[in-house]
Amino acid sequence: MYSSTFIFSKKQFDEEFHSRDKTIAEIARNIDGYLGEEAWDNPATGLVSNVYYWASLQALEKLIHDPVHPQAKANQAKWLNGYKVVIAQVIDIYGDERPGIISG
Repeated sequence: MYSSTFIFSKKQFDEEFHSRDKTIAEIARNIDGYLGEEAWDNPATGLVSNVYYWASLQALEKLIHDPVHPQAKANQAKWLNGYKVVIAQVIDIYGDERPGIISG
């Protein structure tokens, strides 16, 4: 399993941002190998984190190479005060099933 974590600091969001964000999320959810997602924000720092889970690196790469993704990336400075993406291989998930949608 893999995760892709998009961490960013917000500027002002407009209708174009919300539309692209919704489209990218829909594309991700329709990729074979998409396992789920979580979102977090930290009011103390103003940072937002969106985490997507993938069955394989190939599934994640389908999102990265979708034509909508580079368009959003090219316009990110209009909406974001910086961002980073963390791609990680998930070694294990444990705990009870109640708090999340992803299981190991």
